[in-house]
Amino acid sequence: MIPAQFDYVRPGSLAEASQALAADEDAKVLAGGQSLLPLLRLRLAYPSRLVDIGRLPELRGVRDEGDHVWIGAMTTHDEVVRSEVVRSGCPLVAMATAQVADPAIRHRGTFGGSLAHADPAGDLPAVVLALDGVFVARSARGERELPAATFFVDYLETALDAGEILTGVRIPKLGAGWGFHYEKFHRTAQAWAIVGVAAAVKRSNGSIAEARIGLTNMGPTPLRAHAAEAALAGVELGDQTRQACEEAAADTEPPADLHGQPDYRRHLARVLTHRAVRAATGAP
Repeated sequence: MIPAQFDYVRPGSLAEASQALAADEDAKVLAGGQSLLPLLRLRLAYPSRLVDIGRLPELRGVRDEGDHVWIGAMTTHDEVVRSEVVRSGCPLVAMATAQVADPAIRHRGTFGGSLAHADPAGDLPAVVLALDGVFVARSARGERELPAATFFVDYLETALDAGEILTGVRIPKLGAGWGFHYEKFHRTAQAWAIVGVAAAVKRSNGSIAEARIGLTNMGPTPLRAHAAEAALAGVELGDQTRQACEEAAADTEPPADLHGQPDYRRHLARVLTHRAVRAATGAP
């Protein structure tokens, strides 16, 4: 299909981009376009203006900033996957980003664009949520930090205000003793996750000292499996982890569609959480 008519603006600075967004409440940011353009073609989105931020170099790149890693919003998925800074400092981010769609999309799609799109079936929101990442947004009013726990508001909705642009994300480094894994169940390599689980697990003396579990496609937003996290704390590595992971689907509201009903997704969440936790702890 042909998209509905819209104005197109390509600002030369972040300030110009913020002004263009603030001037039109129906404006949308165009980053890599891998999520927005299909919505335009299907006429599921009707922005009156597209603000193309592709020429803003300050939004691109990866930096090691001591206790965290900074990933610019316009950094492509492929750049994230290939970054040694990300692989060493935030391996869970590299693991999950390598599973986003296919190589063609990873070369065009952007890290910040995927997060700001806020699709609960996307791989990255649950990962950043599990790692307690911090989103940084800028507008004409200045800069603002938004913790991942409050960033995702509802289906395809974030806490970004009108005129705000996501400039990047700070991902804390968890350090020694932590293991990571992203487990994803999907129909094909290019498809959205039916269910995904991001696991970060800290080991200590043969037990799980702390677990962080992010769930993909188990509600209108990415979720933390708090009940499973609490059940896993202090559990010895081995068969006891399976019982603790049975709590992974607690307090979730998975969708029902052609690919799975809620009960099926809850079952997947429990099974995939156990797999992800075992892999993160290095269990055979």
